[in-house]
Amino acid sequence: FIKMEQREKELKLGTVRLKALQLGFSGFGVAGTNLNLYARKFRQWLGMTYHGEMEYMQRREKERLDLEEVLPGVKSVICLSHNYLTTEKDMTFLENGKEGDISLYALGQDYHDVIKPRLRDLEGEIKKQFPGCKTKSYVDTGPILEKPLAQNAGLGWIGKHTNLITEAEGSWYFLSEILTTTELPKSFPAIDRCGSCRSCIDICPTGAIVAPYVLDSRRCISYLTIELKGVIPLKFRKAIGNRIYGCDDCQIVCPWNSSTKKTDESAYKERQGTRRLIELMGIDDGQFQQQFNESPIWRLKRKRFLRNVAIALGNSGDLEAVPVLTASLEDSEPLIRAHVVWALGQLLEKQAVLIFEERLRDESEEIVLIEIKGVKEFVNSLVN
Repeated sequence: FIKMEQREKELKLGTVRLKALQLGFSGFGVAGTNLNLYARKFRQWLGMTYHGEMEYMQRREKERLDLEEVLPGVKSVICLSHNYLTTEKDMTFLENGKEGDISLYALGQDYHDVIKPRLRDLEGEIKKQFPGCKTKSYVDTGPILEKPLAQNAGLGWIGKHTNLITEAEGSWYFLSEILTTTELPKSFPAIDRCGSCRSCIDICPTGAIVAPYVLDSRRCISYLTIELKGVIPLKFRKAIGNRIYGCDDCQIVCPWNSSTKKTDESAYKERQGTRRLIELMGIDDGQFQQQFNESPIWRLKRKRFLRNVAIALGNSGDLEAVPVLTASLEDSEPLIRAHVVWALGQLLEKQAVLIFEERLRDESEEIVLIEIKGVKEFVNSLVN
C-alpha cells in the first residue's frame, strides 16, 4: 500500500513538473525543510555583518532557518529556476567607458512581475493534484534560504561566488519556491563541482568573495549599486568602472557558463532606451519613469541610479561629460550632487574646485561638503 501511495505521488508530482515546464520554468526539484546544515554558516555570515544594510536578513533569521515559521505544517519545498539569458556577455563591456553596464537579469521586465503569476498558476496545479494542501510561493522576496533549498532540490550547487550553478546550464537564472504542506518525494541534492577553480574569486573587482563560498556583500558591486541606499564608499568607486546596475563578472568567467542556452522569454530582452552615460545623467524623473518603468532598475529610483551613473562618468575619462555633470550640481538630490562632485574631481582635478566655488558656494548638505573636501585633498595630493 505504501509503495502504491508513493507511486501515485510521483505520478502527480510528474504532472506538476510538466505544468512547470509549460509555464517556462527550466529547473524543477523538491527539497525537504531541514536547513540545520546551513544554519551555523548563515549565523556566522550575519555575525561578520557581511549582509551590510540588508537588515531584513537578520530581522527574519528565525523564519529563514525554520520554514515552519513561514508556513505551519510545511513538509516540502518545490524549487524552480527560470532562465533569463537573452544575450552573450564577456568582459569587453569594460572597454566602452561611455556606456553603462547593466546586469543581464535587469535588461528587461522586472522578473517578479514575470514569475509571480506563473507561480500562482503552478500553485493551482499543486492544489488540484493534492487536494487540501496549503501552499506559499516566493520569488527571492520571502524569508527563506533559497539557494540551500535549491541545492537540496538538485537544481544546482552553490558555487564559490555563492550563486547557484547547474551542470550544462550554468547560473543565468532566477530562483523561486513553493512551500507546501504535502509530503512529496524528494530530489537528490546536487554535488559541488567547482573543484579547484577560483576564476570568480580572482575576477572580483572589489575582492568581495573573501573566501570560497563566502561573500562580503558590503564589498560586492551588486550590493553597492543596488542595495546600498546612501553614499558609495570612496575605496570602491574606481573598481565600479562603468557598472551602473549590478555586476556579472563572477558569472561571466565561470567555466560552467561557457556553453549555456539562451531563453526565448521575450520579457527578459533588453528594453528600448539608452545606455549612454551622458544621456542617462541628464534624465529627469519623468524620463527615468518612462525608460525604467516595470524594470528592476525602477526600484532604485532616480537618485540612486544617477548616483551610479555619476561614478561611471567619473571613471570614464570622458571630458564631454563635464557639461551634464556641472549642470547636475544643481540637482535637488544631495546624493546625486555628492557623487557628481567626485566625478568632476576625477575628470577635471584642480579645475573642478573652481566650479564648486562658483556653483556650490551655498551648499549646506553634509554629504556634499564631505565630497568637496575630498576632491580638494585629492587635488592637493597631486601637487605634493
